[in-house]
Amino acid sequence: MNNSKPIIGKDDIADLPLFNLEEVKVKIDSGAYTSTIHCSVVEETAEGLHVVFLDEEESAYTGESMYFKKFKQKKVRSSSGEMQNRYVIEGDILLFGEKHSTEFTLSKRDLMRYPVLLGRKLLSTRFLIDTTLSNESYKYKTRTT
Repeated sequence: MNNSKPIIGKDDIADLPLFNLEEVKVKIDSGAYTSTIHCSVVEETAEGLHVVFLDEEESAYTGESMYFKKFKQKKVRSSSGEMQNRYVIEGDILLFGEKHSTEFTLSKRDLMRYPVLLGRKLLSTRFLIDTTLSNESYKYKTRTT
């Protein structure tokens, strides 16, 4: 059987162009519905939703303040099982040379190993997952650049 979906591993390294982030560590999480990104700052201001992605511990951290006019909030069950109200923004991620648009919930993930989780909403129709593999999209990127 010839399947045209790329095979992604348990984790990867990806670019998020709309957020000006390059080579961010991501965890593939088929148990999560939405994708999530770690933010050191998330606050509503007169200019919009003020966000600083990642933190100084991450090599991809830029410290850049970004403002989003378009955002919403939704209730999400955290990994610890508690319901949280999180901000949600649209973004994109570059995997296997293709840009994929998706929603990202904004969360403090500073205690987690990966600053970005990719959930089923992004993964299910686009990729097959093989948990024995790692960094498949990043390997593709380094072969083609």
